[in-house]
Amino acid sequence: MASASTPFPISLHARIHQPTTVRSTPLKFSSTRVLTRPIKASTSETPPDLAVATPTGSGSKDLPIRAIPGSYGLPIIGPLQDRDDYFRKQKPEEFFKSRIRKYNSTVFRVNMPPGGFIAENPQVVALLDGKSFPVLFDVDKVEKKDLFTGTYMPSTELTGGYRILSYLDPSEPNHAKLKSLLFYLLKSSRNRIFPEFNATYSELFDSIEKELAANGKADFAGPGDAAAFNFLARAMYGKNPADTKLGSDAPGLITKWVFFNLHPLLSLGLPGIVEDPLLHTFPLPSFLVKSDYQRLYEFFLESSGEILAEAEKLGLSREEAAHNLLFATCFNTWGGMKILFSNLVMRVGRAGTKLQIRLAEEIRSVIKSNGGELTMGGIEKMELTKSVVFECLRFEPPVPAQYARAKKDFVIESHDAAFRVKAGEMLYGYQPLATRDPKIFDRAEEFVPERFLGEEGERLLKHVMWSNGPETESPTVGNKQCAGKDFVVMVARLFIIEIFRRYDSFDIEVGTSALGSAVKFTSLRKASF
Repeated sequence: MASASTPFPISLHARIHQPTTVRSTPLKFSSTRVLTRPIKASTSETPPDLAVATPTGSGSKDLPIRAIPGSYGLPIIGPLQDRDDYFRKQKPEEFFKSRIRKYNSTVFRVNMPPGGFIAENPQVVALLDGKSFPVLFDVDKVEKKDLFTGTYMPSTELTGGYRILSYLDPSEPNHAKLKSLLFYLLKSSRNRIFPEFNATYSELFDSIEKELAANGKADFAGPGDAAAFNFLARAMYGKNPADTKLGSDAPGLITKWVFFNLHPLLSLGLPGIVEDPLLHTFPLPSFLVKSDYQRLYEFFLESSGEILAEAEKLGLSREEAAHNLLFATCFNTWGGMKILFSNLVMRVGRAGTKLQIRLAEEIRSVIKSNGGELTMGGIEKMELTKSVVFECLRFEPPVPAQYARAKKDFVIESHDAAFRVKAGEMLYGYQPLATRDPKIFDRAEEFVPERFLGEEGERLLKHVMWSNGPETESPTVGNKQCAGKDFVVMVARLFIIEIFRRYDSFDIEVGTSALGSAVKFTSLRKASF
């Protein structure tokens, strides 16, 4: 994932219920029906006045050309002031919303963190509505070279000395080779995904039940992180980490390594006088995580024989391919699952028993009608389950930030005005505001589980852009859309299915973490129908 969101203070203390003892029926998988169609290769509330902050434009051809509002302030001082607002005084969402109100525009100039000695130039043009935001994906107009993490790029010493696929522009020769390799990885693993997911997450919820029975609540984050890596290793590479030198250490190693990549964008809640010099001014020395990264690299080098052979056919070295497989699996996919699965538990948990029972009824009915087997065709019939996943991706996209650099002079349009940008200018989008645009989505600031049902729901999918592109489009070697786009959506649906084939409903409490929500289960009521 491109970056991690700064945490928001969230707390929820849900009521505690004792779980019942009714057992769910084991889920069967057909070796010939695991997939009935191939996976497409692809690896704070808003204030009410936002909806009326600017007058509605009368149509694209009539939009007035407006100078881009905003200011970068005085050298050194302006970036420091914006950084302090972003991390402490306002926090990210209010940082942007306050400027939307100030400039009466969803497009404006601002400095983005980290600044300091990490990022040479913090100046960006922010795009904060659903109409202007998609230009960030238009590779005819923008370049994506070295912009994965924004205005700075972590040292390549953190990735084995290589510029990884995420940092390459589609125009660079290795982009097509490396993305093709990820497509091959997804294709080669497709028949292991269903059974390995079921096995891994059955083990997870068995352990959560034991902890809940012993302590009255059970953490999801730690066990969930371990389950996500075990699933990816088993499904993608046919390896059980417990049977290798890596053992159960991967989640801790990855978390430390990801922190060294993303620390300029994170806040630990420390006073600015401590946090800014520590995290936001200088890059942390990569040698402190070198041995941890080497252990991960050796696992992928030793576990990816078939994939590395394909890499050589594509003209890539085994070493570069292994570093890219590590990044795609650990940073992109594991990191995304860590955030997304916690958000799914939080949103469905907060939605309450009524939604949960509806999901359980839909999921069990489809599985029963298929003779107890789960197939891709069956999953496609679970319309509410699909809608809930897309609504979570809309409401809280796992990757909130997108960056691009203008290749040429062109005009960007918001709903209300048009703005000229110059070649070389950095463009930035804060996706949660773009995908909660009240001029596109009704009840945009609410989590609406049924939002993507029916024809109208299908029409709205083009405005769900978590994957570095619209949900209605597909990744190719010529664009920057997530190679695992369809894979992520599918495993998110499998996660909801795994919960509600086992449980009628559940309760939670939620805290915060630097990478997503910190969720604890306080009750799990087992399947009773």
